[in-house]
Amino acid sequence: MAEICWFVKCPISLDLFEDPVTLCTGQTYDRSSIEKWFSAGNLTCPVTMQKLHDPSIVPNHTLRHLIDQWLQLGPQFGNSATIDYLSSLKHTLESPELENKLQALEKIRVLSDEYCSFRKSCFHQLSFLPLLLELVFGTHLSKCHMEFTELALSCILKLLPLVSLEPLNMIKDESKLANFVLLFEKGTSSVKTSLCYLIDSTSAPQTEELCHMLGHSHKLVHEIVVLVRQGCEASKVAIKAMSALCSLQSNRENLVRAGAIDGVITYISGCETRQKNLAPLAMGIIKKLLVLESAKEALVNHPNGVETLVKMVFRVCNQECSESAVGVLSIVCRDFGRAREEAIGAGVLTQLLFLLQSQCGIKTKTKARMLLKLLRSKWIEEPKQCRMCTIRVHSSMIQCLAEIDGIDFASSTMVRKAKNLKISLKSK
Repeated sequence: MAEICWFVKCPISLDLFEDPVTLCTGQTYDRSSIEKWFSAGNLTCPVTMQKLHDPSIVPNHTLRHLIDQWLQLGPQFGNSATIDYLSSLKHTLESPELENKLQALEKIRVLSDEYCSFRKSCFHQLSFLPLLLELVFGTHLSKCHMEFTELALSCILKLLPLVSLEPLNMIKDESKLANFVLLFEKGTSSVKTSLCYLIDSTSAPQTEELCHMLGHSHKLVHEIVVLVRQGCEASKVAIKAMSALCSLQSNRENLVRAGAIDGVITYISGCETRQKNLAPLAMGIIKKLLVLESAKEALVNHPNGVETLVKMVFRVCNQECSESAVGVLSIVCRDFGRAREEAIGAGVLTQLLFLLQSQCGIKTKTKARMLLKLLRSKWIEEPKQCRMCTIRVHSSMIQCLAEIDGIDFASSTMVRKAKNLKISLKSK
């Protein structure tokens, strides 16, 4: 490992400064390191241990400039052998020999795993990421080159945390974007997984335009939805990719048209059979999409949509999921009588009352009470309409909902009434 000059390394991490900031004591630290120090409840300067009368941090642009100069003089202050070695690997990647390229990629993957500040700066200075992106998306690769594509994408993902995301914007080029979509359509499961991780990275501000372009590719969005539906290991990464695209409002209509609601509901339905899942993130996608009327209709018209959400209301191991489910149900139950009927028939009253007895947060309990009151008010307003539908207003329903304002939500009697109501509604 190369020696790092004392003036370019953080006193906390003892690593190369990435974003130097200065405290009121005059001491400089890396932003991420000092923010972790503060978040741990410390109110002193780590070096001097002085109590901070002003906790604000100021960017140290002068030091940032010095670090840039130091990096440009890498061979003088660092390990010239490292630079020579990485330069030779880059030269190999630019050669036409496929076998040599594969060997170079294997070495790059290993080197990127072994964290070293100087090596990190070399990857950046030698422009490895732009080169790899060009090799993968700059030309149409045949099936016999799929091993190279898989390995190159793996290296790209390992380099992304080490360098700027700006090079990803080269994918905005029409031909490269077309190759990106083609790879997603024809690639292996490994390639699709890597591409999903890349899409997830585009939610950053510096790649917002690229995120918009990816979200407006109908073929790509369709492929992501298909991957989410499959319920395989890659589905978890596809959920992340969909969430990234969904972060831009301009992409949401296209996601709904591609069947995102159906895909996410299918994914959530299968979460019970998987130990690890991203159900909270999936619920977040639905919540964002519900700003669109088309998304609300897609959810209500889905044969298992409302019922799936009801099952997510009382999640002992995941309060975030419960809160999202209650929020989404509140939206559709407010606008659709059919959603209210299906929710009650699926046992939402029992779920809500169990939730209110649990150790969930105040915010979640408030939303649960609001949903109960919403169901009560709508059933009182529309008794005739409800009788015209398949569900009648049962006397226990009136009693249960009429008592909402004054009940003790920990009452087992109320839970029993809600359970009896669910049974009676199913028998009608």
